Amino acid sequence: MTISPHEAGAMLADIDSVVARVRQSNIYRMASRILMMWGGLVICGNLIATVAPRWAGWGWSLVDAIGAALTIFMVVRSRAPGIGFPLRLLAAFGLFFAFGGMWGVIIAHFEPRQLAAFWPTYFLLFYALAGLWFGIAFTLIGVGLSALVVMGFLWAGDGFPLYLAFVNGGGLILCGYWMRRT
Repeated sequence: MTISPHEAGAMLADIDSVVARVRQSNIYRMASRILMMWGGLVICGNLIATVAPRWAGWGWSLVDAIGAALTIFMVVRSRAPGIGFPLRLLAAFGLFFAFGGMWGVIIAHFEPRQLAAFWPTYFLLFYALAGLWFGIAFTLIGVGLSALVVMGFLWAGDGFPLYLAFVNGGGLILCGYWMRRT
């Protein structure tokens, strides 16, 4: 039995298509776990800001450190054996927080309410950008949740931290669950 070059090309294209879908599925599965983990941490951070606003800065520093460490752990654990530690991911977290801190605290001198809106939308910007490479779900999550954060900033009043716990933290958990199902 012989196959024509055209048939062979079609079979290879089918294999490439399956490989691409499996790769995207693996990315979505890992992202869903990370989203749900961050969602829980965001709820904790916003509850700290609601219950003890004086400790919000320290609370968020702890939440961010735990989240970054757990994210790196989850990525390292999911990698194939023999692949080294993801130094670029560690550097990305460092740059991400340094750049956000530089703008939020040093340059713009944001007030606590402004910082509470800045950080989630800053995080979500990168989800929206990731959608350009990894699938539209990331972009929808980033843009949709950012819009909800901005609406809360404008209209939630003193309940903004609680609103963020529900919308941002709960939204990340729901989006993680949704990504797991796709």
